[in-house]
Amino acid sequence: MSKFGTLVMGPAGAGKTTFCNALIQHLRLNKRSCFYVNLDPAAEDFSYEPDLDIKDLISLEDVMEEMGLGPNGGLIFCFEHLLQNLDFLTNALEPLSEEYLIVLDLPGQIELYTHIPVVPTLVKHLTRFGSLNVSLCAAYLLESTFVIDRAKFFAGTLSAMSAMIMLEIPHVNILSKMDLVKGSVPKRQLKRFLDPDTSLLDDNNAQNPSRRLNKAVAQLIDDFSMVSFLQLDVQDEDSVGGILSYIDDAIQYHEAQEPREPHDEIADYGDDEMMG
Repeated sequence: MSKFGTLVMGPAGAGKTTFCNALIQHLRLNKRSCFYVNLDPAAEDFSYEPDLDIKDLISLEDVMEEMGLGPNGGLIFCFEHLLQNLDFLTNALEPLSEEYLIVLDLPGQIELYTHIPVVPTLVKHLTRFGSLNVSLCAAYLLESTFVIDRAKFFAGTLSAMSAMIMLEIPHVNILSKMDLVKGSVPKRQLKRFLDPDTSLLDDNNAQNPSRRLNKAVAQLIDDFSMVSFLQLDVQDEDSVGGILSYIDDAIQYHEAQEPREPHDEIADYGDDEMMG
């Protein structure tokens, strides 16, 4: 039985959990089933209670207190513990039908999927090596205010590209919190960030000691030509729905749903006529 999911990721403060909440609300309004998995062992406040919470297995607070680790080391320990107890995920996700969209909310420490193979290993279990066979798409969020600092934007874009290469699953890259830049960044200028344009750095101060490094990073992104962004405003239902449609296309969700046979439509019409 097919399963479908999206892995919501990105740096701290990008609005991942806020996006998860907006996505869940949109799914419910459209009468679609979803299963919300919190994979952040430090998260506490939720608008929608997770259907599965990693804190029921291990919490960052307990690890830091008992192991004497800092936040980053503790987080890595939590995920290594999760990888040793993958039945925690498998047992919860196994019964889900193909009608569900599994929404997995990750913490914001990008080293989990760019520097160490923790999240890549988890993804392989969910998609290929385990029994779940989830068709998975990553939704990578980058805060739209990064466009104001162009070097910072290209660094964020590079981290998105790194995640795409490391995880080897379809990606939807998203500029979140678009309401924060409306009116401050002209629409024509913003389009140059949606498909990252390396010439954006040409306006930077030539005396900037990091200019050559920034240009090299931008050129690397341009050479791979992998990253483009969608715009997200979680207050706009159409914006959330648009992002969901890209995710659905990436995981081929609608193709797996059971089609209605022509005689079903005729039967429904006949029932309506009889009721009339």
